[in-house]
Amino acid sequence: MKKRLLYLIFPIITLILEFLPYGAVCNFANPEGDPWRKTFSYFDLTPFGYANFAPFLTAIITCVVLAFLLVYLFTGKTKTITIAKVLLCVGVVLSLCPLLFGINYFSIVGALISASLITELVLLLVAAKTQGE
Repeated sequence: MKKRLLYLIFPIITLILEFLPYGAVCNFANPEGDPWRKTFSYFDLTPFGYANFAPFLTAIITCVVLAFLLVYLFTGKTKTITIAKVLLCVGVVLSLCPLLFGINYFSIVGALISASLITELVLLLVAAKTQGE
């Protein structure tokens, strides 16, 4: 049980980073020249309304992954780990989607969120390999 508790560290770090108001980026037109860069929390719906849908979906997937890992913590069923790994793959892809708009739509906090999701995915893949899943 103690070893399973370690699987919760990176999703919790990811959620904390997603709550910070510096992750999702929107660039608004400025009549004077350079666009205004505004940052939002991943849970804020403002970027979602401006077609930057990936941060909000990443935040939802992170919550679902955390829920599956909590279930795994108490039950030990390997099927929940498999589902969490698939969701983490989707979450990693979605967390990198703002790069499709350009580097100006990506922030340092967004990069840390992506790195945290990738680290959790690698941790679960290594754990599954050592347990023979």
